[in-house]
Amino acid sequence: MAASDRMVLGPLVGSIDQGTSSTRFLVFNAKTAELLSHHQVEIQQKFPKEGWVEQDPKEILKSVHECVERTCEKLQQLNIDITNIKAIGVSNQRETTVVWDKTTGEPLYNAIVWLDLRTQSTVERLLKRIPGKNKAYFKFRTGLPLSTYFSAVKLRWLLDNVEEIRQAVDDGRAMFGTIDSWLIWSLTGGKNGGVHCTDVTNASRTMLFNIHSLEWDPELCQFFDIPMEILPKVRSSSEIYGLMKSGALTGVPISGCLGDQSAALVGQMCFQDGQAKNTYGTGCFLLCNTGQKSVFSEHGLLTTIAYKLGRDKPVCYALEGSVAIAGAVVRWLRDNLGIVKTSQEIEKLAAEVGTSYGCYFVPAFSGLYAPYWEPSARGIICGLTQFTNKNHIAFAALEAVCFQTREILDAINKDCGIPLNQLQVDGGMTNNKVLMQLQSDILCIPVVKPSMPETTALGAAMAAGAAEGVGIWSLNPGDLTAVTCERFEPQINPEESEFRYARWKKAVMKSMGWETSEAPSNVISVVGLRNESTED
Repeated sequence: MAASDRMVLGPLVGSIDQGTSSTRFLVFNAKTAELLSHHQVEIQQKFPKEGWVEQDPKEILKSVHECVERTCEKLQQLNIDITNIKAIGVSNQRETTVVWDKTTGEPLYNAIVWLDLRTQSTVERLLKRIPGKNKAYFKFRTGLPLSTYFSAVKLRWLLDNVEEIRQAVDDGRAMFGTIDSWLIWSLTGGKNGGVHCTDVTNASRTMLFNIHSLEWDPELCQFFDIPMEILPKVRSSSEIYGLMKSGALTGVPISGCLGDQSAALVGQMCFQDGQAKNTYGTGCFLLCNTGQKSVFSEHGLLTTIAYKLGRDKPVCYALEGSVAIAGAVVRWLRDNLGIVKTSQEIEKLAAEVGTSYGCYFVPAFSGLYAPYWEPSARGIICGLTQFTNKNHIAFAALEAVCFQTREILDAINKDCGIPLNQLQVDGGMTNNKVLMQLQSDILCIPVVKPSMPETTALGAAMAAGAAEGVGIWSLNPGDLTAVTCERFEPQINPEESEFRYARWKKAVMKSMGWETSEAPSNVISVVGLRNESTED
C-alpha cells in the first residue's frame, strides 16, 4: 500500500473492550465505522469459594497492554499508520469492584466480579436497617434495588473483611473504582499522576450515585458507610480524561468511557426514545432508551444512565433488564461438565436435535436477576427422562437464554406501553444462528443482527472520537453510517411458543427459595476447604 493510500483511511479510533470473559482492543475508521483490526485475550475467572467470583486486576491491565500492542502490530502488517489513531475509548464490565493503593499502584485484593454472591449476608444485614426491609428503598435515587449485583455492597464487604483495605483507607492510600477507573488511572500514569475518574454510566451502577443530580450521594455513602474520598471523580462519557503514558499509543488521549451495556446502546445507534438493544455476553442485557426522562419500572427492571455524550450535553436514561447467565451457561457446559470442547460446538449439538424434548434449564447460578431479583434461586435442569441426552441439554441451555430475554422484553413492553416490533441484538453469542432463530421464535418478533457485531467496542470508539478536543467522529443522525443487518423471522406458531414459555415459567418457580444464607456452619467449612484445595 503506497503512502498516499494510507492517508485515505483518515483518522482512526481505538477501543478497549474489557469484558467479563475477555479483553479486546479494536481499531475503527472514524469516517466509515469500519473495523480494521483487533486482538483478544481471554481472562481467567477465579472461584475461590462457592458463589465467589474474582479476577486479578493486574491480569486485566496486562491483557489490555497486550491487546493494544498486538493490534498495533497487526495494523503495521496491514501497512496502516498507527499515528492515525487519534483517540481511545474504554468500555467495561460494570459493577466489578477494585480497591488499590495509590502510592504503589498495586491492587489490595482481587476484583470482585459483578456475578459474585458473597455479599448476600451483607445485603440482608443492610436490609434490616431499611423500613419494611424494602429492597426498592433507594430506587428513586439510584434506579436500583438493593442486591449483591452492585458495587456498594461489594465495597462494603471489602471494608469489613480485608484488613489491608481498611488500613489503606485509614492511611489515605486507598482508591476505589470499577474496571474503567482502574484502567484509566493505570493507563494515564498510575501512581505517577494517573487520573482517578469514572463516567456517569459506570457510576450509576454503584448504588452510591444519584442519577438525577449526577453526583455521589452523601446519604447513600453514609448508609453504606463508604468514605467519599476514595471515590473517583465522575465525568461525562465523552471528554478527554488523560493521555496514554506508555506503549505504542503513548500520548493518545483516552476520551470515551461507557459501561459495556451503554456502549452497545450507542454502538447500535439507539439514540431515539424507545429504541432498544439486547446484548448476549456473559450475561444478557436489554436496554431501552427513555431519552432525557428517567422511567421507573413496575416490573423488575432497572433505571440506569444510558450516556452523557459530552460535558455540556444532556444525560439520557434507559430501562434495563439484566440477566446474569447467558454466555456463561455455555462456558459452564464447556468447562464444568465437559459436554463440549469449544463454545462453538453448542450450536452443532443443539442443531442435531432441534428440540429440548421437554427438558428445561434455569441457569440461576447467581440467583435470578430481572425481573425477579431473587437471590435464593439456584440453577436447575428439569423435565429429564431416560431419553434426554447432551444434545437436549445444549438446546435447553440456548432456549434458557431466549426465555430469559422474553421475560425482560415482556417487562419492558409493560413499562413502556409500546411493544417492540423487532429486537436489535449484538454480542458474542449472536454468531450462533440456532440461538438467533430460537430467539425470534420465542419472542414472536424479528431479531435483527448487525453484520459487524462488535457494537460495544464501536460505541466506546464513537464516544471517544466525538469528544471535544478530538472531534473526528460525528454523531449527527445524518452522518451515521447505515448498518447492514441479518434478520431472523419467527418460524413457529405463537401457540407453540406460548406453551414452551409457560413451561419455562413453571421451571423458574421451582428454582426459587433454594438457598438460604444461614447454612449450617460445618457445611460452609467443608465447602470452603474443598474449594481451596482444588482451586489450582
